[in-house]
Amino acid sequence: MYLTHSPIVLDTLIAEVAAASRGGIAAFLGTVRDHHGGRAVLALSYSAYDPMAESVSGEIIAEATARWPVSIALQHRLGDLGIGDVAVAIAVAGGHRDEAFEACRYVIEELKRRVPIWKREVFADGTTEWVNQGVANSEARSGTAAP
Repeated sequence: MYLTHSPIVLDTLIAEVAAASRGGIAAFLGTVRDHHGGRAVLALSYSAYDPMAESVSGEIIAEATARWPVSIALQHRLGDLGIGDVAVAIAVAGGHRDEAFEACRYVIEELKRRVPIWKREVFADGTTEWVNQGVANSEARSGTAAP
């Protein structure tokens, strides 16, 4: 399961990929920031088309492990998050640092490009905005209902 409603613990993901033969572990944490596009953000909420998000996430992991000799753990949080909360975490372990870094970068970029996950940002001025982070060439939709 790549999607979770629970807080993400990076140590758990690192433990999933660590092994005596893997000398390099790269990790990425995406956290909720307090601004976007020059506007103050108070909170956000993530939602997803769960079956497809799980499937595409698995495809991305399979592509990365076919390309690099690595082990990968990934979690993306859904639901309401506050400033500073971890929204996405990736841990990649390989025999060397280069392959771990490259695979980690590949996973986050493909996740943002392909996985159907949306975030609803809540701004300090009281407005909200839905952003589909997971479908290429999509645009933000302001003031619309949840997908």
